[in-house]
Amino acid sequence: MKQISLLLLICCQTLISTYAQKPTTDKAQPKEEKPSSLSRSLNIDSQVVTNGQVTIKGQRVPYKATVGTIPVWDEEGKPVAGVFFTYFERSDVADRAARPLVISFNGGPGTASVWMMIGYTGPRILKIDDEGYPIQPYGIKDNPNSILDVADIVYVDPVNTGFSRPVNKDVPAAKLFFGVNADIKYLADWINTFVSRYNRWASPKYLIGESYGTTRVSGLALELQNAHWMYLNGVILVSPTDLGIERDGPAKGVLKLPYFAATAWYHKALPADLQKKDLTEILPEVEKFTIQEYLPALALGGSISDQKRKEIAAKVARYSGISETAVMQQNLDVPTNFFWKELLRDKSQTVGRLDSRYLGMDSKDAGIAPDYNSELTSWLHSFTPAINMFMRDELNYKTDLKYYMFGPTFPWDNSNNKTGENLRQAMAQNPYLHLLVQSGYYDGACDYFNAKYNMWQMDASGKLKERMDWEGYRSGHMMYLRKEDLATSNEHLRKFIQKSTPKNSEPAKYSGSR
Repeated sequence: MKQISLLLLICCQTLISTYAQKPTTDKAQPKEEKPSSLSRSLNIDSQVVTNGQVTIKGQRVPYKATVGTIPVWDEEGKPVAGVFFTYFERSDVADRAARPLVISFNGGPGTASVWMMIGYTGPRILKIDDEGYPIQPYGIKDNPNSILDVADIVYVDPVNTGFSRPVNKDVPAAKLFFGVNADIKYLADWINTFVSRYNRWASPKYLIGESYGTTRVSGLALELQNAHWMYLNGVILVSPTDLGIERDGPAKGVLKLPYFAATAWYHKALPADLQKKDLTEILPEVEKFTIQEYLPALALGGSISDQKRKEIAAKVARYSGISETAVMQQNLDVPTNFFWKELLRDKSQTVGRLDSRYLGMDSKDAGIAPDYNSELTSWLHSFTPAINMFMRDELNYKTDLKYYMFGPTFPWDNSNNKTGENLRQAMAQNPYLHLLVQSGYYDGACDYFNAKYNMWQMDASGKLKERMDWEGYRSGHMMYLRKEDLATSNEHLRKFIQKSTPKNSEPAKYSGSR
């Protein structure tokens, strides 16, 4: 992903019962800034509390919403940043110790938790049409699919995203915050502080991350265990990255073909015999070809015979919706940028990177890549007004700081990324720990077949596969923006949490045999 595109996203939503009013300020706790004192400085240790209610699956769910900041300290105990968070607690729960806590991150790196908060799991959700496109007037509505009925949720904005900031310009932010392992280290410390302040040590705990957030939470699973002795019940990866798992060479070249096929099917660009089948009927066929024929062919490189090269090119063209000539010109390995430009070139349209259902319009039809990411532009159109309205008007957080949809976090240090292996180790060490992966078939940045490949390579022995689940959806990177998938994906989360929360006094141990 490029700096703005590298960000892979996620959102949360909220529902107040059908006739409920906006949350009202709880006057017993807030430390709200007066309008006259507003500035672009961040109060690094603050909270504002409001109350609301939402109807989820026909059930009234009252909740308390806390927004604010908790400091990050350096090794000498000096505050170096304030991390902004939004915390929703169901308020009619007597036994908080048995109540699951979900800790939610988005990705980028460099983007805030806005995407999953008001797009996916939270009690309030932005107003968009049923397929995820912006509508006006902008606004927020209740989320009848939120997981707040079964778990409390805290949405965390890493430094230089949302309202989170270093304390001043002299803080060495690049060293402390902007890298795979620096990010994991300081956020694990922050989670420890949050869990202690809000008395959640006894609770079953879950991490959910989207896009680069999947790299983050995969690393956090082991860091929390090894450095903070905090053990999780589940990790949820929404549209996962490569998690540091190598796939250079032929594997990198072939794994995107099933995504090409899904996109071509959506745009009715496949041959008639394939097009008449349902999406989930054709994808197993494409996946089988990818692993059993396409991968060995690319491994042969220039030694492949002319006849075999032509046979493979014909099949790649058949499944991808682009011409055999174009496949041959790319030496059988079609770049994603080229595919987004080529598939609908004859219609003068491009397809979106993060969600190929979205169409773009370039200045000219020639070229090897689209001019812009049509889906990201659409999402920013709807999310930016909604999150500012939600934070400032409903949750009463008053500040003149800009809410960073994408913040300055580059250059990002990607070295020594072993997060897939970190997650495997965490699961091996902790028999309670389960994994759920969620992917959109039309996501071209973190495609669904690469997500499956992650699971295969992360657990090459197959010893953990009974604690790993994968779900696919007929949408893109943020599958929850499509109304049908919003309901289904939240229900998958709900069932995953319920399944992986152990029964009372159930021990965390391996039996004598697998």
